[in-house]
Amino acid sequence: MIQKIGVIGAGQMGAGIAHVCAVSGFDVKLSDISADALNKAVKNIDRNLERQVAKGKVSEADRHTAIERITTGTDLAMFGDCDLVIEAATEAEEVKREIFKRLVPNLKADALIASNTSSISITRLAAVTDRPAKFMGMHFMNPVPVMQLVELIRGIATDEETFQAVRDLTLKLGKKAAVAEDFPAFIVNRILLPMINEAVYTLYEGVGSVEAIDTALKLGANHPMGPLELADFIGLDTCLAIMHVLYDGLADSKYRPCPLLVKYVEAGWVGRKAGRGFYDYSKEVPVPTR
Repeated sequence: MIQKIGVIGAGQMGAGIAHVCAVSGFDVKLSDISADALNKAVKNIDRNLERQVAKGKVSEADRHTAIERITTGTDLAMFGDCDLVIEAATEAEEVKREIFKRLVPNLKADALIASNTSSISITRLAAVTDRPAKFMGMHFMNPVPVMQLVELIRGIATDEETFQAVRDLTLKLGKKAAVAEDFPAFIVNRILLPMINEAVYTLYEGVGSVEAIDTALKLGANHPMGPLELADFIGLDTCLAIMHVLYDGLADSKYRPCPLLVKYVEAGWVGRKAGRGFYDYSKEVPVPTR
């Protein structure tokens, strides 16, 4: 039975996962290489919990208890008593593989491991650990406290007991599960990222401006966010990384990353987190940059 959960990575995704696990009654250990990132994550979690209190979704007592359930640290040895550790580091395979290599010696024999990867092969990631049967993908959507879906992905060696335990946990967190096979980018990003990439091509080729493209999809397809606005929210570096996974993994030219997306990432214009992407976020109201 999963009772204690570890989370590796205190960025937006890791903090969100820690948030929903703590609110759902689980003890959570949140780790990052940066103490400043951990402090920022806890503050963001508390701020988001306050918003939930204001909306009547969480009581003040539950907010306080949830924060108390979260402990932080920079040493992977802190995960020694965890039943499940969820990796939520940057979407780079080598980074994730190195984390798993360092994590495994610190785990108890029956601990499960999950990766929050949005695109990378679960089978390959599992292969660097000593427990491929107890490893699977658990892809949360962003922002985690708001979005209902979790993609569950078995690797080729994932056993049924591990899958059922993680699926049961997903339901206890108040999420809905969609089971995906271990193909590049799984379900959501297999569909979503080519659309975003095509929107960047539409901009690159001068078919429409940033504002025109986003307006067209919001009003013409009833999307809550335009594709370029969404790309900035996800992070253009993450979008590019996923497109590379699709292009390399499926060997189909339709997944070739748009040169403009590559150029923006090379410039460091990776979206909201950088203050600039397809929109300029330096002012109160974001302004299209093209």
